[in-house]
Amino acid sequence: MSIRAKIILIVVPLLVTALLISSTISSYSARSGMTRIAMSSMAFKAQELNKYMESQWNLLVTNELSENKEYVDVARSAMEAYAASVVSTPTELIFAFPVSTDSGEMNPELSTGELELTDADRAALQALALEDKRGWLEFSLNGNPRVGHAFRFSPFDWMVIVSEDSSAFYKEVTELTTRNYMVLGGSIVISIIILLIVTGVITRPLTRVASTMKEIINDSDLSRRVPVEYNDETGDLANTFNIMAEGLNKASESVKSQALKAVMAQKNEHKIRNIFQKYVPKDVIDSIFDNPESMLKGDNQIVAILFSDIRSFTTISEGYMPDELVNVLNEYFEIMVDIIMEHGGIIDKYIGDAIMAFFGAPVKYKNDALNAVAVALKMQAALRVFNRNLEEKGKPKFITGIGINYGMVTVGNIGSQKKMDYTIIGDMVNLGSRLEGLTKPYKQDVIFSESVYRKVKDTYPCRLVDKVQVKGKTVGANIYTAYEEVNVRQEQALKIHHAAMSRYYALDFTGARQYFEALLKIVPDDYLAGMYLERCTRYITDPPPSDWNGVEILTSK
Repeated sequence: MSIRAKIILIVVPLLVTALLISSTISSYSARSGMTRIAMSSMAFKAQELNKYMESQWNLLVTNELSENKEYVDVARSAMEAYAASVVSTPTELIFAFPVSTDSGEMNPELSTGELELTDADRAALQALALEDKRGWLEFSLNGNPRVGHAFRFSPFDWMVIVSEDSSAFYKEVTELTTRNYMVLGGSIVISIIILLIVTGVITRPLTRVASTMKEIINDSDLSRRVPVEYNDETGDLANTFNIMAEGLNKASESVKSQALKAVMAQKNEHKIRNIFQKYVPKDVIDSIFDNPESMLKGDNQIVAILFSDIRSFTTISEGYMPDELVNVLNEYFEIMVDIIMEHGGIIDKYIGDAIMAFFGAPVKYKNDALNAVAVALKMQAALRVFNRNLEEKGKPKFITGIGINYGMVTVGNIGSQKKMDYTIIGDMVNLGSRLEGLTKPYKQDVIFSESVYRKVKDTYPCRLVDKVQVKGKTVGANIYTAYEEVNVRQEQALKIHHAAMSRYYALDFTGARQYFEALLKIVPDDYLAGMYLERCTRYITDPPPSDWNGVEILTSK
């Protein structure tokens, strides 16, 4: 948008607003004043008519003729004649109707013109009478809006209305408003024309500068110059532009050379990113480009480690042809990897049919452990759908176990200048692998450590699986599993399991066995309840040593 257009867009609304406000205020003031005068005139007519009618009635009363129908009719005729005499326009109408009638008909008993009332008009007039409406009012007759002034004439029990058609009443006000808006429109048009001329003079030097710049861009001729027209800011702009063009002419070759180098470097970086993003996570590539000197440096970070493995994969593979096995395994990996990456996970590596992933590096989140458990539960849910498709094709289904640990590891680009991996190492990684291995003997889809449990216990229903000492460790640790959601029956089973475990570790094996038996009545195929029932029976017969702490020492990986 040109500067000229911007000036017009700024000035015109201000100008129009000022004119509109001024016109609106004057129109409103004039309308209010004229309306007050018209309303006062109508009120004055109603007041004079009321006085005349009162005087006629008082005359009858004074002469004791108020009960004489003949004289009363004469007085009514005089009142109607007087009302007709004060009517000043063809659309003005004075009429009176009884406030209450025995017949229920609401017909006018005095009118200065022809008046045919519809049922709706009668109902509206009756409502006005019942409300004892007096003074200024607005109403409709035969669908035409009218304004008027009403008063009550008690001797005849009349509601008298001096009225005028609304359009005629406000005619002069409407004409005044129309003229004001015509003047406003003309003022705006003239102002815009003058503004166009003035802005054209002001912006012409700027237009020449812009035109010269476009010519330089088109033909790269930096020898072009802008004529200096005025000795003001626009003249300074033109002179400064000429000085700049001369400087640019000297530096153009250097700029072209640097631009070429920058473009080539950007293309190379883009090419490298596209190639290595298939092997290394995008966050890792970004960190390498941002800080290349840290490529071989490892950092200690707290992350969540996830191991997922397909059980008895060798046996499963016997049910597939080699090409079928590759295709179905790729399909399985694609589903699982998508779930991991959607929750901020990094795929560390594929170990045969196993997946190793971690959460919390290079980007750290406060809920990395929770994300890992959410991923594990979604992976198992997706696997059930995946297996249904396999069973429909008559193929062996996949059974996986997932182990999760949360702790301090060394993370970074580990390797040599010729080959390196962005990976994690440390004791916490080994424990994560051991936890995955425990899913098979304990027949659980997901098993995680105590550190993970503390992070997810308030989000997911969790279950204590056992207290174990895995191979390579010297102390025992609690291991848990979790469920995405539980029904009422499963929730009850979890409460019984927790109560049974408390008694189990308190050496109350008889009490614990009773709880595990109750749990099996609710969930007959629960493996853990059956396992602990067998342990309790064994310990009742052959109690453990006095220093027993409930830890199961595992000798295999």
